[in-house]
Amino acid sequence: MGSFETILRQLDEREIAKKIGIPHDETRMSYSLKKNTVDNFNEFGKIISDYYNYHFVKCISHGGNLPPSEAEGRAKEIIEQKFHSKGSNLQGAFNDAHEGTNGGLRIMLDLIAEQLKYEAVERHIRKVFDDQIDPTSWEDKVDIIRQFISRCGVDLAPAIDARNPERYAKDYTELIRSYIKALSQTSSIFRRL
Repeated sequence: MGSFETILRQLDEREIAKKIGIPHDETRMSYSLKKNTVDNFNEFGKIISDYYNYHFVKCISHGGNLPPSEAEGRAKEIIEQKFHSKGSNLQGAFNDAHEGTNGGLRIMLDLIAEQLKYEAVERHIRKVFDDQIDPTSWEDKVDIIRQFISRCGVDLAPAIDARNPERYAKDYTELIRSYIKALSQTSSIFRRL
């Protein structure tokens, strides 16, 4: 069985900030724009694609580019999802970038950076759990999940059933996402430098 203390040490906010948060924030800060607006939708697509690849190479692949159409598609998905949650869509995002309103083009790059950082934190937490939880021992899985819920339960979504760690021992995706959501609301990891 893995160590619950090792899980807590690797999920420490300072540790995650050092490994993930700071590199993602510094990557965003190092990408400069010549202007905060775009002239047309093609320029919008090219810039968000270029930025997505820039961030992806520096923080995720450490050298391997995505094809421009893949990078643009992923960037548009992120922006569309974020704007949809505010009652808008990709057209609204383009309008902001075109007119320079609501932060203009800079905000689009910020949204991409924040999503890539969020995904990196989620992968890190999943790996910590995977490395410390023996998949062949049901009792160990339940015990570690029980300890995690007991220690971190106040930060988890109310929908997490603390009395039923068995539910999350089988698949801890929901538990991890709840924990990340809590971190994103309270932790400096998700606030750029």
